[in-house]
Amino acid sequence: MQNFAEQCLDMARAILSHNLDAIKDDGSIMPVEGEAFRQDEPGHVALALGEFNRLTGETEIDGTDIIDLCARCITAQTFMPEDAENGLAYAALGLLSFGPAKDRNQIWERLQEITREELDKRLLARTDYINHQQAFNVAKAVARFSMGLSKKDETGKLVDRFVSRVQENSANGFFDDEPEGLGGAYNLYGVMSLVIMRQSLQLHANMHLRDRKLPSLRTVAEKYLSLIQGSVREDGLGWCFGRGIGAYGQMHCISLLLQSLRDEWIAQKDLPKVLDTLRRLFYFFFTTYLDQENGCLVIRDDERSTIENHTTRMANFDAARYLCQWARIARSLNNASFDLPAPPARRSGRFVIFDKSHRKEQGVFIYKDPETKLHILLPLASSINPDSSDILAFPHSPGIFDWPANAYAPVMLPELTFGEHKVIPAFYGKNCVTGLGLRNSFYFRYEQPNLITLEKKNLNFGSCKVNWTFDGNKITSEFLFTVQKQVTMDSMRYVVPIGEPHSQYRFPRTLVLGPEGQRPVVITDDFVSVWAQPEAVTNNPKYRTCYGNINYLQVLHRDHPLIMRPNQQYRLIISFEPEIIYAEDS
Repeated sequence: MQNFAEQCLDMARAILSHNLDAIKDDGSIMPVEGEAFRQDEPGHVALALGEFNRLTGETEIDGTDIIDLCARCITAQTFMPEDAENGLAYAALGLLSFGPAKDRNQIWERLQEITREELDKRLLARTDYINHQQAFNVAKAVARFSMGLSKKDETGKLVDRFVSRVQENSANGFFDDEPEGLGGAYNLYGVMSLVIMRQSLQLHANMHLRDRKLPSLRTVAEKYLSLIQGSVREDGLGWCFGRGIGAYGQMHCISLLLQSLRDEWIAQKDLPKVLDTLRRLFYFFFTTYLDQENGCLVIRDDERSTIENHTTRMANFDAARYLCQWARIARSLNNASFDLPAPPARRSGRFVIFDKSHRKEQGVFIYKDPETKLHILLPLASSINPDSSDILAFPHSPGIFDWPANAYAPVMLPELTFGEHKVIPAFYGKNCVTGLGLRNSFYFRYEQPNLITLEKKNLNFGSCKVNWTFDGNKITSEFLFTVQKQVTMDSMRYVVPIGEPHSQYRFPRTLVLGPEGQRPVVITDDFVSVWAQPEAVTNNPKYRTCYGNINYLQVLHRDHPLIMRPNQQYRLIISFEPEIIYAEDS
């Protein structure tokens, strides 16, 4: 792991040296061309600089005083509007990284008295969040107590509150980032929250409290550790559904795995598998998002995009922070080695339950077949953003089955329009069942007793049953709609995007479509739809993914009304048999 640690340090040093000149005199951050400044960015920068100092003990990078830069960023973040809570938490951890006592902290000595007073006041103020922002309250409490700004430590209470809410909002112990309304936004922010809280506890001045609270975090983290190990594709692609994926889908998962290895949360028998997963995650991140010639992270260019609130500057400083963290943890793992032989992958299909109640069932179905190289994640969960496709209930597998990062499209799902309402069989299910079918195929089935709109509103006049079948690399999807009263469906739309990984930034053995493509076949269509001419979207930035570009949209549609009659079944069955190859063979 020492070589891994040195590689991470070299990459962090390169990223920081190429981005430090973006820090202005007032501590705000200069955005790259075409992007806007985020109010929490100074906090991200401060923590990145703190992690670098904590790892190396150095106070300069290429002759630039990082103590002064960090003090400027913390000052700027302290006086930002109060809605930039995460930036304040990152800034507080950045300050704490330089030392837990005020009289021995180089950054604290550089801060003006008015900044110290305002920072103390801001760290004390808390909003009781029900989403991932609650993790930042833990960071603020750790910093305030450890810096000696308060004799009262709220850390334990806040960690307990976070864990109790996880248990309240999920039947299986996963983090719901939007528990109100329909609820069920089970996404990458659960992993991020655990990483931030664990990092905060590591900086806590009271090591005994840290040791008392680690078992509470472990109960939640173990759920995600199992999910991550089952989700990582052969080529190293990590978490690829829900909000905030792409580069962060690799970085958050790597951090949680390394923290768990350090804390000895991994059983000895599982070490080879976990280390192999970690290795693949890192190399996919290294080859897919790092411009190794220029020493920076690329999350947005002519072929790739990401969610709008992720800026290039923030991602670069976050990457530097994580790389320093990885190097520091790797140095402490004396007995870990990437050379341990991992067990061979087996064909499997399982449904990981996020939540199960009388109201709804949510989770993610994971199918992998090493022989054909097909590995998909099919999420059945809710979404915070209605204008995206990242959480829709279709097989997620970038390079094989793609979707736009910042646009909604009914990807591999029928979208029925009734007046002003658009209905899609996603977001929740009931009676979710998975098992073995004919010829050892795997199936995943669920029902929707009430049709649901894109705005998560139930329509009480119809229902839907969904059945996905996986046999080797053949996927068959069946959608069965029924209405209880006569209703007019204005139109139906079903979209199949055809994309590819980035032409330059990609792992050589990443998975792509072969010349035969996805090979969709309509088996049954009671909506009497037709395929439109493929729509070329290569040059449309709206249809870039977090991994590469979408070139075409194949649209199956019915553009005129259909009178749906009570208790009559309307079935749509479409199969796919994608040709999957390695990028280096294409």
